[in-house]
Amino acid sequence: MGRLARAGDRIISLLAMALILVMLLYGGYSLWDTAMVQRGAFLSDELLEYKPASGNTGASPSLKELQELNPDVCGWLTIDDTHIDYPVVIGETDMEYVNKDVYGNFALSGSVFLDSENARDLSDPYTLVYGHHMENGAMFGDLAEFVNAGYFGSHATGTFYLPDAAYSIEIFACVQVDAFDSIIYDPTAQPEGDVSQLLDYVDEIAVQSRHIGVEPGDSVIGLSTCAENETNGRVVVFGRLTPMD
Repeated sequence: MGRLARAGDRIISLLAMALILVMLLYGGYSLWDTAMVQRGAFLSDELLEYKPASGNTGASPSLKELQELNPDVCGWLTIDDTHIDYPVVIGETDMEYVNKDVYGNFALSGSVFLDSENARDLSDPYTLVYGHHMENGAMFGDLAEFVNAGYFGSHATGTFYLPDAAYSIEIFACVQVDAFDSIIYDPTAQPEGDVSQLLDYVDEIAVQSRHIGVEPGDSVIGLSTCAENETNGRVVVFGRLTPMD
């Protein structure tokens, strides 16, 4: 009996060691996988080569080269002094680039993309752009910071480059809404050339705002990402688009 008991103890010990090893391996893989997802969410040196040069308001050969790799590329978005500095794509649906990178390959961090109902040349009165809320400020992670007065006050500008033009962005408001907000999430709902309904609504619900004299005939851009710890919560930052000479 003693011999059987000792054998049983050894088997139990071996099983426990095997279980611990499996848990350690799984934990290590999880950490590696998380690190790879976060790393893939930041702008790579390779992709950075396609970024239009600062001050370039004419044709952008770099963007056109990127379009040759993926025709869905429509521009490049930069919000000054943030990690938001990415090419922008547009898919046939709003789900197409949720888990695809700018080259069209699978990526959990997805891409920054225009609403599929928007015009890729920013000619709509209201243009909506989406990006994942990633940790460490990757993708649209920094958008969540705009709910804070200090951050909002010190981040007010950006640029949207197209292959043959560029637009300045003047940020004027930040709102917190849910994913089913019909005014925010239907860029085609605004009357042609008039964003007064959107502006009135944003002014009413804004958690942060600044007066820059936005008019109903101006072009408005909304940048949307998920809010922290809220399944359907969203943070949307609004800016005025102005063509750069």
